[in-house]
Parts: sequence; structure tokens; C-alpha cells
Amino acid sequence: MARTIIYEYKNEEKTLTFSYQQHRNIHEAVAEAEGIDLTEFLKMEQQIEAISDTKAVRNYRDNHFKKLGFGKITLKPKENFGVGKKPM
Repeated sequence: MARTIIYEYKNEEKTLTFSYQQHRNIHEAVAEAEGIDLTEFLKMEQQIEAISDTKAVRNYRDNHFKKLGFGKITLKPKENFGVGKKPM
């Protein structure tokens, strides 16, 4: 199921359709949308994953994306509808 990403790139808010079938996470999706090559970043991220905890990986990822010019990167909240109710 596709979700919507809301993100800031160089102080401009943007949206993007996202699916886990195409990308491992939302960071890879926004980098691809902006034409940024992440091969070196992904190598380093794997090395950090091998020797450290998830918090260190998350901190590395967040700091790297700030250096690239990204602000907030988040999934748009799902809209929950009651049983038998359809979105308009």
C-alpha cells in the first residue's frame, strides 16, 4: 500500500508517494526523488549497523540528510475511516 511522505528539501516542503516495494525506507525514497546518489552513505550505514545499535544508525542517517539539505522527513498520518465508510 502506498503512503505519502512529507519532507523539506532546501527549505521547500514537498510530498512524494512512497512504497516499501520500491525503497527500504523513506530516506532512500526522498534522496532518489531529488537525484542524490547514496551508494557511499549506504556502505557506511551498513558498517555502522554491524558494530553499533539502532540509535547510532539513526543519528548517522539524520545528520547525513541534514548535511544534504533535508529538513523534516515523515510519513503523512493515515486517515482512519469507520467500517463501511468511504473517503470522499
